[in-house]
This record gives sequence, C-alpha cells and structure tokens, in this order.
Amino acid sequence: MAKSKKMPPGSIAQNRRARHDYFIEQRFEAGMMLQGWEVKSIRDGKVQLAESYVQLHKGEAYLAGCNITPLLSASTHVVAEPQRVRKLLLHAKELAILFVASQQKGYTCVPLAMYWKGNKIKCEVALGKGKKMHDKRATTKEKDWQRDKLRLMKTSHR
Repeated sequence: MAKSKKMPPGSIAQNRRARHDYFIEQRFEAGMMLQGWEVKSIRDGKVQLAESYVQLHKGEAYLAGCNITPLLSASTHVVAEPQRVRKLLLHAKELAILFVASQQKGYTCVPLAMYWKGNKIKCEVALGKGKKMHDKRATTKEKDWQRDKLRLMKTSHR
C-alpha cells in the first residue's frame, strides 16, 4: 500500500472503512506479535487493513484478515502466510473492557490503524457501534457540508 498524503508521519496503514461503518466509542493501543518477514514487509508498506477485524477468544485478542504481502527477498527461507491470525498485546483491563462491550448488541472491536512507535509496530484498536444506513448518509452529508463551508469561507476572504 502506497503512503497517501493524508496519513500522519509514522503511520503504516489505516482502515478508513471502519470509520465509515462504525461510531468509534473507545480506542486502545495494542502491540503485535509479528515474524521477521512481516516486519520487513510492513517497513516496505505492503500491508492492508481494509478487510481486517479483531477476534476475541479465550481472554486474548487476535488480528484476523490483515493482509501482509511477503517480500520476495525477505521470505525465501520461511513459508509466508499473508493472512495469518496475529496476536494483539493488550493489558488485562483493556481486554476485559473489550470483552464486556463486545457482548452487548451492536458493539464490535475493529482495527483502525497500524503505525510505528519508536521501533515497535502498534495497532490502534477501537470499540465501535455499527452504523445503520441512514447514519452513514447523515455522516456523508455532514462531511460534504463541512467541506463546502470551508470552500465558501476561502472564496469569501479573497
């Protein structure tokens, strides 16, 4: 994935689909258990979060559906699984909050972004409540209005 202009420095990948489909309630920073070839591929920007989701199972959280494309030069000696399930490292209190909330109707746990923090790769995980179709339309309408308002302000100041 090529870095876009809107991504903040240190950012690797973002899940814009999650912000469109969910109201974001609470955010958590999670570490990730990765293999060496995965880190090299992530450094090269070959990661996609668009179809990924967080599984909560037996007191632990896992990132599933995240596609990390292996580099040809980095993964010659190992069998690379681009979509393997990766363990997320969270504190016990954070995991408890996620478990309790995800049991409630309409709440789910979604990955929002992957970024560098020092020399470590972190994943921003959020607790989200699913949007209905009319909510998505209202959000789009509000964004359009904000953009038009800024455009009108710029033209009126000239």
